[in-house]
Amino acid sequence: MFDFEKLEVYQIAKTVVHKSLKEVYSNQKIESYLKDQWKQASLNIVLHLADATGRLVTEDKKDLLNRSRSAVFECAAILEIFREFDLVNKPDCDWYYENYERLSKMLLAMYRSHDK
Repeated sequence: MFDFEKLEVYQIAKTVVHKSLKEVYSNQKIESYLKDQWKQASLNIVLHLADATGRLVTEDKKDLLNRSRSAVFECAAILEIFREFDLVNKPDCDWYYENYERLSKMLLAMYRSHDK
């Protein structure tokens, strides 16, 4: 097992990405451009997080954690568009939002832990 797979933040991110990809592939109401943006941002959450855990240099780790968190923010912004145009149902929007917020806080805590 890789180190990143042991992290709670990674497991949550993976669950969110899995659900968002299922939505991307099944929801016909969302324009393809927005689907692509959401898919890329979602994948970047887990990919940058995994990459960060493999880095040995603290500044590299922090940069990738920052990129992962930025991808969370991008997903949250995309979600707001979906919510405003009723492209994703409200319970799912709420679930995504709660988990994006949770991921953001966890990634910030990881980032700050490298300042000590």
